[in-house]
Amino acid sequence: MPSNVDERKPGQEPSALIDHVADWLIEQALGETALEALFEGCCERLLGAGIPLSRGHVTFRVLHPLYRAMGLTWRPGRGVSTESFVHHEDDATEEAFAKSPFWHMMQTQTPFLRRHLTGDEAVLDFPVLREFRDSGATDYLGYLVDFGGSGASDGVAGSWITDRTSGFSNRDVRSLLRIQQRMGVACKMRIREQIASNVVNAYLGKGAGRRVLDGQIQRGDGQSIRAVIWYSDLRGSTHMADILPRDAYIRTLNQYFECAGGAVLAHGGEILAFIGDAILAIFPVDEEKNSKAACEAALAACGEARRRLAALNRERQAEEAEALSFGLALHLGDVLFGNIGLPERVSFSVIGPTVNEVARLEALTKELDREILASGTFASQTSIAWESLGCHELRGVTAPVEVFSPSPS
Repeated sequence: MPSNVDERKPGQEPSALIDHVADWLIEQALGETALEALFEGCCERLLGAGIPLSRGHVTFRVLHPLYRAMGLTWRPGRGVSTESFVHHEDDATEEAFAKSPFWHMMQTQTPFLRRHLTGDEAVLDFPVLREFRDSGATDYLGYLVDFGGSGASDGVAGSWITDRTSGFSNRDVRSLLRIQQRMGVACKMRIREQIASNVVNAYLGKGAGRRVLDGQIQRGDGQSIRAVIWYSDLRGSTHMADILPRDAYIRTLNQYFECAGGAVLAHGGEILAFIGDAILAIFPVDEEKNSKAACEAALAACGEARRRLAALNRERQAEEAEALSFGLALHLGDVLFGNIGLPERVSFSVIGPTVNEVARLEALTKELDREILASGTFASQTSIAWESLGCHELRGVTAPVEVFSPSPS
C-alpha cells in the first residue's frame, strides 16, 4: 500500500516534527533501547512526521566469530526484519554487493546518493534499483555515516525508499539527511555495545561475559557457585600434532571442539576455556536449574558429544583419516567463579578443589581405559546406571575418591 498518508498533527510544521524525531534519537543514544527497536521507532516517527517512507534499511559491520555484518529492514506495518551476513560469503553474494549503491558510495567516499526510479529523471544504474522499481518504489536515497574516518568499515550504510508517485520532495530529502546523522550517533552507541558483548561472549562465554560487562573486572571479583564441572580432552592429540601439517591439525582440533564444545553449548553449558586440546566447562546450579537438572544436562551433552563424534568419524573414515576419541570427567561441587591473575591482566574462570579433582579424574580415563568417568557426587544426581571402578588416589587430593563409569548396560 503506498505510503501517502500525512500523519502530522494540526498546527505542527514538518520541521517541528523532524525536531522531535531528532531529539528522540539522541535520547535513545543515551538509553538502552535495543538497536532493532531504535531503528523501528525512528522509521515510524519519520512516517508520522509526513515522510512518505515505504522502506528503511541500515547495515553495519559487527565483530563476531560467525558474522561479518548485520542488516535491519523496516516496512510499514511489518516492523523490522534482521539479516546476518556470514564470513566468507559465496561469490554470488560478493558480486551482488560489488554492484550495489553502497559499494559505489564507499569506493567514491560519497556521503549520500539520490536516484529517481520512475519518470523522465529515472536513473537505474545499479541492479538493485531496478528491483526496487519493479516492486513499486519510485525514489531512493542511500547514505553513509562514518564513525571514525575509516568509511563504512566503521560506520553504517543505509537507504530510504518511497512508493509515493511523486517520490521524495526536496524537503523530505533534507529531513532524511538531517536525521541520518542523529540516527548514526544512536546506532553507534548500540553497535559498540553489541560488539563489546559479542567479544566477551566469544572469548569468555555468556555468563562470564555478562559478569564482566556488569563490572566484575578486578582481580578477586567473583562469587562462590555450585556447578557441574566438565573437563574433556582429545586423545592422541600430541601424536597428531607431530605427524599432521599445521592446517590439518588445527582443522582436526576444531572439528573435535565442535563435537564436544558444541554439545555443551547446545545443552545450556558454558565453555570457560580451551586449554590446548581440552575443554573446561560448567553447568551452573541456579534458580532455574537444581543440582539434578544440571547433572542431567551435562549427561545429555555427553551423549550428544558422542553422537557428533561418531558422525564425524564416519566422515573421517571416508577420507581415510584417523578416528577421534576423547576422555571426559564430570564432577559436581562448589567453585569460585571469578577473576584471577595479575592486577592488570586477569582471566575469568573457576578455581577450587572441585576443579582440581575433575582434572585429575579426567587423567584417569586413560589409565582405566574409559571414555567417561564421574565422581560419586555427580553420579548420584543422575537417572542412569553407573558402575563403580573402586577408590583411586588422585594427585593432590588427600583422600581416595570413588570413581564411576556409565554402566555398559
